[in-house]
Amino acid sequence: MAEWLIEDGIAERRALLVEGERVLAARVVWPGELTAGARCTGRLSAKLKGTRRGLAQLDNGTEALVDHLPPPVTEGQTLDLVITRAPLAERGRLKLAQARVAGADTALPPPSFPVGRSVRRFPAGLWEEVWHAASSASLEFSDGEILVSVTPAMTLIDIDGTGDPRSLALAAVPAIADALAWFDIGGNIGIDFPTLAAKTDRRAVDEALGAALAEWPHERTAMNGFGFVQLVARLEGPSLLHRFATARLGMAARMALRRAELAAEGTGRVLLLTVHPALKPKLKEAWLAELARRTGREVRVESDPGLAIEAAHAQLVEA
Repeated sequence: MAEWLIEDGIAERRALLVEGERVLAARVVWPGELTAGARCTGRLSAKLKGTRRGLAQLDNGTEALVDHLPPPVTEGQTLDLVITRAPLAERGRLKLAQARVAGADTALPPPSFPVGRSVRRFPAGLWEEVWHAASSASLEFSDGEILVSVTPAMTLIDIDGTGDPRSLALAAVPAIADALAWFDIGGNIGIDFPTLAAKTDRRAVDEALGAALAEWPHERTAMNGFGFVQLVARLEGPSLLHRFATARLGMAARMALRRAELAAEGTGRVLLLTVHPALKPKLKEAWLAELARRTGREVRVESDPGLAIEAAHAQLVEA
């Protein structure tokens, strides 16, 4: 039976939906972030003319777009709000959070972070498998792989591999379903399947995709003559791919701290964490202090330009 497991890491809270030894879905949240379902207050700084939308200055100093404003609301009024979509960092810009006025008749979104069973550590290898797949933005399947790209307009999934187009498209479907849930993807999603000339082949892929995504809430177009399918799903916040695209060093720093915690389960007085030079400034003093507190070890950080940013290494040493 599938269940959500929750791991509270340093500067990161992680969740995996696990069934047996298989990951079905993953979520991440960073401390201090606005998340879908969060309640807050804000002052309406502007009403957009001709619409029921406006801008609100939230208590934390950030702005949010507010939808479905009640007609009596005026600029300068303080509102009780519920976040419907977290802010999204993109290349060169930040998409503001979206919110609605909270009221007795307001349909509130469910919390974006799942409720589950807290564990000290996920089962070995599961988080690493998801993390490395998201870092490379790809998933392999028999005779091929899918490549996933984040753009301002949509998330695009491309299929690469060998074999005839129909077989390749059908073989890619399970990997596509895994990627959508593993990477926590929402919003507009485009899938570029191999071009299939026969309508029967396109129908077969449509049916396979529908079956694979039956439990995933979305809307979907049928495959067109060029092999393109568009999905639309609820977007609540940044996917793992968004985080790697806009904060790769932050993702790598948190993974380095997790590796250090795992390494501390051995013997030795000093916990030595070796990282790429670009990563060292991202390791905040408060994070390192928390690492020392959790492990009961003195923490030392060294840099090695020969390491990849994603390949931090930790070990216990005597001095």
